[in-house]
Amino acid sequence: MTRTAKLTIIPPGKPLSGRAMPPGSKSITNRALLLAGLAKGTSRLTGALKSDDTRYMAEALRAMGVAIDEPDDTSFVVTGSGRLLPPKAPLFLGNAGTATRFLTAAAALVDGTVIVDGDEHMRKRPIGPLVEAMRTLGIDVTAKTGCPPVTVKGTGRFQADRIRIDGGLSSQYVSALLMMAAGGDRPVDIELVGEDIGALGYIDLTTAAMKAFGAKVEKTSPVTWRVEPTGYRAADFIVEPDASAATYLWAAEVLTGGAIDLGVPAGAFSQPDARAYDMIARFPHLPAEIDGSQMQDAVPTLAVLAAFNETPVRFVGIANLRVKECDRIRALSTGLNRIVSGLAREEGDDLIVQSDPALVGRHLPAEIDSFADHRIAMSFALAGLKIDGITILDPDCVGKTFPAYWRTLAALGVTYQDND
Repeated sequence: MTRTAKLTIIPPGKPLSGRAMPPGSKSITNRALLLAGLAKGTSRLTGALKSDDTRYMAEALRAMGVAIDEPDDTSFVVTGSGRLLPPKAPLFLGNAGTATRFLTAAAALVDGTVIVDGDEHMRKRPIGPLVEAMRTLGIDVTAKTGCPPVTVKGTGRFQADRIRIDGGLSSQYVSALLMMAAGGDRPVDIELVGEDIGALGYIDLTTAAMKAFGAKVEKTSPVTWRVEPTGYRAADFIVEPDASAATYLWAAEVLTGGAIDLGVPAGAFSQPDARAYDMIARFPHLPAEIDGSQMQDAVPTLAVLAAFNETPVRFVGIANLRVKECDRIRALSTGLNRIVSGLAREEGDDLIVQSDPALVGRHLPAEIDSFADHRIAMSFALAGLKIDGITILDPDCVGKTFPAYWRTLAALGVTYQDND
């Protein structure tokens, strides 16, 4: 599909049916790329995602001395020396949150200075809590604004053996510290503190990937992990399909009454967003309240689906959505209200979707600002399956995690109108 500034979805008027395999998991691909880059030897990653976010991670690792070949569209062959080298220039990571957080921590293992930077969106996303946690280990790290750019002067050595970090913050901070710790010079305990522990499922993804690459990490309490200084060894690693991407296809299936074969059952996913399947399967009888804390990237899908539910839905536990690629709570309420005024509202960090099954089949022209956020663009495309006139601005932002999204929907029978 040629690049376009706007894309209008034409409602198919029929059930969407066929096979549509989601791409490899972004979360797992970027974890595996980093761990393979830190390992000594050659690792083969198959089923991996090739997208903007994983490209930024791969390019950054190359800049730090890791050899990465790409023999096909879903594989990486990664050869590392066991240590990352200081890059000759700042690492530019676009708006890739996983790459930015993971590489900021990993830079502590480099013997030298690393500057981690991103685009104008990334420079607004907080990283201060990770910086403060790294400092407790004696790491020389600065982020003047509390957001990127971050300067890390690494040595590969730590001056303490325990980190305590607020568990209500981004799980990416915790994952970054866990992966870093195995490359240090002493055992490290990482403890989550606070009342709200968010997105534990992503921490489980991290520890599973670490173990696959030879690390020794033990969960010593429900909120504490001990990581031994084992380093990493090369491994062959299979990346499962992306559960967040799967949510759009599951929602498209129930919205249109279709039958979409993803090639993998919902129960086979290890990623936390797969929990959304049970909610989606209840449509149009979604519960009155949905806690999105453990499936945060699925909330945009569920929020747009809720617009067609029989009864209103309140989304709770989603405060972290305000510091994703954009303020997703605001983006969702803004987009839904562009379709019909009063369709959504914010109460603190909760999102209430009023729901109106009568939206189906109506002509409601609305230009949806994606805020350069792939998940906002892909989620609001679902509204276009049932409402005539839905136009997505900056549709190419889906390249961040699902470059073939529009082609995938087209293969199922969806058509578009370009609006250059």
